[in-house]
Amino acid sequence: MARKNQKAPWEEEEEIIWVSKTELKRDMEELQKLGEELAALKPSVLEKFPLSEDLAEAIKDAQRFKNEARRRQLQYIGKLMRFEETEPLQAALDKVRNKHSQATAELHKLEQLRDRIVEEGDSAIADAVEQFPNADRQRLRQLARQAAKEKKAGKPAKAFREIFQVLKALNEEES
Repeated sequence: MARKNQKAPWEEEEEIIWVSKTELKRDMEELQKLGEELAALKPSVLEKFPLSEDLAEAIKDAQRFKNEARRRQLQYIGKLMRFEETEPLQAALDKVRNKHSQATAELHKLEQLRDRIVEEGDSAIADAVEQFPNADRQRLRQLARQAAKEKKAGKPAKAFREIFQVLKALNEEES
């Protein structure tokens, strides 16, 4: 006599993958955080993202809302995100973040160049003029001397900041 619940040996068993409630909640929270980051972006930046019409509208609404309405709207965005392809959105968001990081790195380089100009003088100014051909060598020398005097006298670093502003303007001209 054969048992009813026994499968035939030639039938393959399907592998069942169990997902816990906690894991499902964690995934939903990640989607909601992604939606929150998207809602924090400026509308001009959001236009470049591959968003569905519903999601774009929901994000626009979330940007208008405050307090409890915003929280509920962000939950709704998280719900909409379940049906979206999140990889292109995440890639675009990473690209936006990277632009910010690159701009910060450029400013750090300009700060280092400014520090070198004040410390080393003419050799660093020559490097700056080489890097930025439109730079006014005489103005940079004058500001470097003023910055050194201010530092020695313990006065506020007005010329020090002005050197940075000059370098920043030159960098923006070049870009």
